Amino acid sequence: MLRVLFRTNALDDRVRRTLVDNLYAHPGSLTAGAASGIIAALVAAAYAGKSLIWQVAMLLSAIGLARVIMAFALPRLKMRDTGRLELLYELGAFSYTTVVGMFTALTIACQIPVFAQMLMACYAIGYAIGMASRNAGRPLISVAGMLLTFTPICIALWLTGDVAARTLAAAIVICFAGMISISLQIFRTLRDSISAAETSARLADKMQHLARTDVVTGLNNRAGLNHNLVEHLSRPRKAPKLALFWCDLDRFKEVNDVLGHQVGDRVLTEVAQRLRSQAKPDAVIGRFGGDEFIMACDAKDRREVETIALAVLAEITRPMRLENDRLDISCSMGVALMPDDGDDLESVMLGADLALYHAKVNGRNQASFYDSSMSRDLVRRREIEAELRIAVQRDELSIFFQPIVDLATGRIKTFEALVRWFHPEKGELRPNEFIPVAEETGAIITLGNWITAQAAKAAAAWPEDITVAVNLSPLQIRAPGAALGILNALREAKLDPSRLELEITETVLLDHSQQTEDFIAELAAVGVRFALDDFGTGYSSLSYLNKYPFGKIKVDRSFVSGPNAGRKSDAIIRAVSGMASTLDMAIVAEGLETVEQVEAVRAAGCTLGQGYYFSRAVPDHLAAMLIAQEREGQEPHRATG
Repeated sequence: MLRVLFRTNALDDRVRRTLVDNLYAHPGSLTAGAASGIIAALVAAAYAGKSLIWQVAMLLSAIGLARVIMAFALPRLKMRDTGRLELLYELGAFSYTTVVGMFTALTIACQIPVFAQMLMACYAIGYAIGMASRNAGRPLISVAGMLLTFTPICIALWLTGDVAARTLAAAIVICFAGMISISLQIFRTLRDSISAAETSARLADKMQHLARTDVVTGLNNRAGLNHNLVEHLSRPRKAPKLALFWCDLDRFKEVNDVLGHQVGDRVLTEVAQRLRSQAKPDAVIGRFGGDEFIMACDAKDRREVETIALAVLAEITRPMRLENDRLDISCSMGVALMPDDGDDLESVMLGADLALYHAKVNGRNQASFYDSSMSRDLVRRREIEAELRIAVQRDELSIFFQPIVDLATGRIKTFEALVRWFHPEKGELRPNEFIPVAEETGAIITLGNWITAQAAKAAAAWPEDITVAVNLSPLQIRAPGAALGILNALREAKLDPSRLELEITETVLLDHSQQTEDFIAELAAVGVRFALDDFGTGYSSLSYLNKYPFGKIKVDRSFVSGPNAGRKSDAIIRAVSGMASTLDMAIVAEGLETVEQVEAVRAAGCTLGQGYYFSRAVPDHLAAMLIAQEREGQEPHRATG
């Protein structure tokens, strides 16, 4: 029992705090007990009529009133020191119980009228028992209060020598022992309840933490990010602006596909650590999903935000070392500020997402700040997306053909099929307006198959020595049944597969996808030709030329008519032409606009040319007219249709 009374482990301390808070939070029972004691003492003193009893009754009344005043005053003073609150309560309780016991014993010893003695004895015993129950959460107070009350009463009863009085004293002792057992049982029950409640609260907190934490990086997941961002905004701000950085690892899918998901997870963990190292102490960081991360922090101005963005980008893109292997990761970032770019969290996140999109479109591995024009672009893209889906049905789309000419003879060898959209209200929409939207939404698959089918039908009416070239989107190649769609187009148009040339950019080959390899192999097996488009603008790996059955290389127009065209670009064209000649491949120079450019690329070794110098892209009937003019001996290479 002594161990229970005096131990002070952490759980008992929490029980004590709960008890003390309850005592001062609900002072009504204490007030009722004190009021009853004061009334009983004054009535007994009036019956006794003795000066000493009156003095003790007044002392008891003063202590009772003081306890009531403390019970109401201390909570208003917002005193949070549990030890001091408990000490004040114990001093009041022990003082009051001591005086109650002594006053009752005094009424017995002075042999005042029996009913007055009975009044005080009943009050004292009832108060001690009630106090024992009320303070059971702190057994020391409970037991000490009963002991201070019962001891002088039992002594006074025993000294009377009366059998009934001594029997009452014995009954009080037995009651005291029973109440100790009851108080300890109440204490254990209270302690176990608090322990169970704390365990449940800890489990709930743990589950909530798990629900808001990303298992791979340990950062906030999407739910935790939203929760903590809202909390961050609700707290006093350290700076006038909130900067939100939305990061996306470029081509992270390649890491998972080539190196495996375990390495991918380690990369994500490393990126998370690097974000933490650059973040402010108050920053909220989370993995939004996949390879996307979001960081938000307070900032004083845009210049500080730019500094943070550059530092984060530099840290993330720093080469990684994983099991002695060097890994280079690039990252695109979108940045938006509150309140500059939006008055609420949703608007700022949308702005950062749009800025991220522009960072990707503009070449990746860079940071882009939100601008209001991006929202206008988004509205326009959504309009284009909705209208593009029904444009084919309305016959708003057309296929135009631009000739590719043999630089040695000036004769047309191929027509490249280019899609044009003539909107009834917006007029002609440029391909760079709707093709990216089609690729984003997946509509490029349907659109690409339609272009191939229309181009094949047009080519079927041309002489057999003229081929047709069609650009393929990466999404179109990766779509299920991609090769089958092209074979069906050839079959329906009754076009020999060898007269179809599919132009593929280097970005298609970067994924090293088995699906891409199977697509090329299946079509090459039936005679379809392949050309490597925009050569020189990407990685330009020579392994592509060795691995895939390319029969043609198209040198990007930037080497011919771009701002960097010149002696160095001529040297590059000569090197590529020499390699192509050795590999028995044709070289196409794009973007030819002047006779000087034509002569330069021909001298550099290019075998084919394409550009406005020869002809713009024209409808199928004008393409047929260009062929007819050429066959009749007219000058074809300057046709402008």
